[in-house]
Amino acid sequence: MATTPNAKPDPVAGADPDVDPDVDPQGSGKLDRTVIVTGLVIVSGMLMSVLDTTIVNVALDTLSSDLDSSLNKTQWVVTGYLLSVAMVIPITGWAMDRFGSKRIWILAVALFMLGSALCATAWNMESLIGFRIVQGLGGGMLLPAGQTMIARAAGSDRMGSAMSILGVPMLLGPVFGPVLGGLLVEYASWHWIFVVNVPVGIVAIALAVWKLPAGAPADDPGRLDVVGLVLLSGSLASLLYGLSEASSRGGFDERGVLGWLIGGGVGLALYAGYSLARGPASIIDVRLLANRVFASSTVAVFLVAIGMFGGMLLLPLYYQTVRGQGALDAGLLLAPQGLGAIVAVLLTGRLTDRIGAGYVVPVGVVLALAGTFPFTQVGVDTSYVWLCLALFVRGIGIGSVMMPTISAAYTTLSKDQASRAAPTLSAIQQVGASLGSAVLVTVLTHQLTAKLLSRGLDTGGGGGGATELHSIPASEMPVVGPLLADSYGYAFWFAFGLTALIILPALALPRHRHGKPAGAGSPRGQQPRGQR
Repeated sequence: MATTPNAKPDPVAGADPDVDPDVDPQGSGKLDRTVIVTGLVIVSGMLMSVLDTTIVNVALDTLSSDLDSSLNKTQWVVTGYLLSVAMVIPITGWAMDRFGSKRIWILAVALFMLGSALCATAWNMESLIGFRIVQGLGGGMLLPAGQTMIARAAGSDRMGSAMSILGVPMLLGPVFGPVLGGLLVEYASWHWIFVVNVPVGIVAIALAVWKLPAGAPADDPGRLDVVGLVLLSGSLASLLYGLSEASSRGGFDERGVLGWLIGGGVGLALYAGYSLARGPASIIDVRLLANRVFASSTVAVFLVAIGMFGGMLLLPLYYQTVRGQGALDAGLLLAPQGLGAIVAVLLTGRLTDRIGAGYVVPVGVVLALAGTFPFTQVGVDTSYVWLCLALFVRGIGIGSVMMPTISAAYTTLSKDQASRAAPTLSAIQQVGASLGSAVLVTVLTHQLTAKLLSRGLDTGGGGGGATELHSIPASEMPVVGPLLADSYGYAFWFAFGLTALIILPALALPRHRHGKPAGAGSPRGQQPRGQR
């Protein structure tokens, strides 16, 4: 894009065709009606995909029995969706530049809704897996497209407040998804876990057509980088498949798992070299990481996904396997974490805009650690009241870390860079969440196996993943229960340590002096004044 010699850098919201240029002319930092409406429309669409993952996880046993399929094959309902998401994330930024953000958003919601409707009509496991892949094509575009549109609408001085809107489905979905899934499976049928997405999708599309700005295509989106797309999408799919297999098998030491992980890692390294050589013409420009704030935010998002979202897998597992709660009750017991996240979203958005994520995130990390520590001490009869209080604090911590970190990533990027940065953050978040789940399940199952062997008890072949934990007979729980609880405590120590690591990149996040955002719209790779 050509610029005049003395022109100011193009900030995220500056001269954006998605945004009214007269909005908030004084730079008050308050969200105007346009940004709020854009955010709420995006949330209406994202709510489907964020809730869907946890809802489907709750229903895997039911799907396996009703469709007469093995549990290993049924796992492909999750794995197929995950691979589809990985394949489509990298192309989202280019597609928005080429066709316009509004069109791509509507396409993403429509694909997800269509996939959901088809899933509800599935007649066997193979058809369900195929329809889940269609669903994933839409779901993979929703998060990066949503982040880009909010970033463009808000501008750097209001990024924290705007991204806090996006935090509602991202933070509450994993908490309340199991509740909704449990209700539907217990009182209706598995078809309804997909049917519920259809009316939500219709409303989301109607709102998008009615309320979203036009989102004109970029002046010069460039040609589609087919080589980079194939290399990056294939590498992400290989990596995520390996992590999914590690989680389901309870370990990284099997040949199939390691092969996929190594292949994905090598592919990503090759893509990094390819992108450095090709520059902005590549599907995702890795040179964005030369921006210190964006690089620090990316590392922080990765660690947040590993430590916190991996920990979200352990929480319902503990309630279900150790305490004998059903999916619905386990979901309700997680509600305090969602309430804590709501408190954080309400408080930290404007605060991040005023003082910077560099001050907010470290406090959030401390709160998340305080809320995670009680779970390192869990037993078979730990007080539910105590655990609910801990989850409330943990929710505040998660909410105070996740969205301020994502908002910081966009504060020093131009409008053109935002559409290519969003897929990077989405891919990093997806890989981090999968890695965290795989690591913590592996630690849990290996620790339980070691405890059983040390007492001369049968391990049932050792190792299995998270699904194997549900198959422990109730008659064995008086003996196995305390060992299982101790194993959860051991795994939560890993979640605690991974969460603590977030403090390192958090120290490099922006800090605003005098309550005024610094360096809005700074050129890529330059350090804005007032940040340290």
